[in-house]
Amino acid sequence: MAHPKKSFGRRGFSAYRLWTQIPSIEVSFLPDLLMFAAGLALFYGVLVVGRTWLGPFTPEVEISRNPWALPAYAGYSLLRMTIAYVLSLVFTLVYGYVAAYNPRAERFMIPLLDVLQSIPVLSFLPGVMLAMVALFPGRQLGVEAGAILLIFTGQVWNMAFSFYASLKSIPSEMREAAKVYRFSWWQRFIQMELPFSVIGLVWNSMMSVAGGWFFLMACEMFVLGSRDFRLPGLGSYLQTAASAGDTRSILWGIATMVTVIVLIDQFVWRPVIAWAEKFKIEQVESTNAPRSWVLNLIRRSHGLASLRKRTLTPLSERLMLHFSHAEAEDDSKEQTVWKTWLVRLVGSAVLAGMGYGVVRVAMVLSGLQPAELRQAGMGLLATFGRVNLALLLGALWTIPAGVAIGFNPRLARIAQPLAQIAASVPATALFPVVLLLLIRMGGGLGVGSIVLLLLGTQWYILFNVIAGAMAIPTDLKECCLVFRLEGLQRWRKLILPGIFPYLVTGMITASGGAWNASIVAEYFQFKGHIYTTTGLGATISQATDAGNFDLLLASTMIMAATVVTINRLVWRRLYALAETRFRLEM
Repeated sequence: MAHPKKSFGRRGFSAYRLWTQIPSIEVSFLPDLLMFAAGLALFYGVLVVGRTWLGPFTPEVEISRNPWALPAYAGYSLLRMTIAYVLSLVFTLVYGYVAAYNPRAERFMIPLLDVLQSIPVLSFLPGVMLAMVALFPGRQLGVEAGAILLIFTGQVWNMAFSFYASLKSIPSEMREAAKVYRFSWWQRFIQMELPFSVIGLVWNSMMSVAGGWFFLMACEMFVLGSRDFRLPGLGSYLQTAASAGDTRSILWGIATMVTVIVLIDQFVWRPVIAWAEKFKIEQVESTNAPRSWVLNLIRRSHGLASLRKRTLTPLSERLMLHFSHAEAEDDSKEQTVWKTWLVRLVGSAVLAGMGYGVVRVAMVLSGLQPAELRQAGMGLLATFGRVNLALLLGALWTIPAGVAIGFNPRLARIAQPLAQIAASVPATALFPVVLLLLIRMGGGLGVGSIVLLLLGTQWYILFNVIAGAMAIPTDLKECCLVFRLEGLQRWRKLILPGIFPYLVTGMITASGGAWNASIVAEYFQFKGHIYTTTGLGATISQATDAGNFDLLLASTMIMAATVVTINRLVWRRLYALAETRFRLEM
């Protein structure tokens, strides 16, 4: 081939050189262009939503079953889910950190977390919605804030448990190294504690978002006494379609939700999983690490790299210096006395509020009828049996499946999005089909409620087992290959001890989630008919529909007391075992 300069001359060669450089210029700036377009789209969406939310309250919004309305509904639901997740993440980091490092606070905070995760979404509904509507009177923002907080109550608890458990299981060598190098609390948090817990936090975040989709139908469309609250979104669309028995609209809604979940998986979770792989504690690099094309695109972005270099890096360094100086000056006696009095003041206020709440609850419960108490007691026994059966059935398949996915990144790339979709699709949207099949087969809602509990809670176990299997160091896996540990020996010596802390977290959150899901599993409305079975969840749903707040409060307290008792007698002891015997030491 002739030389370009000889063929085209000086000007031709310059044009040729410029032409050959154009593709490389486009490729290098493509990530920046995509980020800029995404930022513009996000800004426009915030403006549109802000104008709607700050507008006057719209009672009884008409939910259209036209498929063309689904993109807008999906955008509204995704925004609520995102805000709720950000709130959940902030709550998780603060709550889990304080509970893990303050023994006095831990005695109260962990039982309180047990209580809060056992309270169903519908039990939060009256207080949350009335408070938000009163806080923003006459504004749409009040109802939107109430729905976001309800989604928050369906997302946050397993994340908080996961972060707390990770902090309690940090190896002693890492803590000693932090002391030797005199890390401030901020340095420990950024360079040791958060990186160590990030894998479990990522997978529990995925489960939390899936749980938010599961309860979306109850959070976007509900009846509170004589008031009907509806918000435009995928949850209200599916609820409207399910109540009307419109199978075509249900399928359209589920297809839209699946599309959104797949896009979130590709643009959010896959990059985060690939990024979190670098925080894995191991001395041998994994040969088959997760990858993400989106993460590779972000890493090639010159604009984001420049932004990080000019803003995030200097800000991080200033925070490091600030907290290091603050901790060095924090040893004075006056500071200690001031903190002691502040803790006493806050503690006294909390105790006073708890005392007032106990008195008010006692006054409310005194008005209950004996028949209502018997109904709640019988429902407790029935729901207790269904919850434990669902946990057993879920654990039988999620443990081996989760280990297989966690040990094989190629399988994880296929199975993880499918698990995300299966965990996110509201089982209540599919329940009409399941219920009709069970009725034809001679079953009923008694069996159907177990199926619905299983569909809603088994994913907590699966995602935690996947996180535990992925966190097992590669060098330990290679040791098993060297010593030829296979089959049952491999499970006893490596897999079960490695995933045990994550498995306990998954079982705790699955147990709480099963009790929570009983409100939709034992009481179901379809084509104007109400299908119900004996259970505490059905009692709570009936009390909510009837506006019987006395029975609602009593049933919620019974459920919370049962879950806390189980956690104290069973799960908490397993947590202690995970912290001592199955901690990963170096």
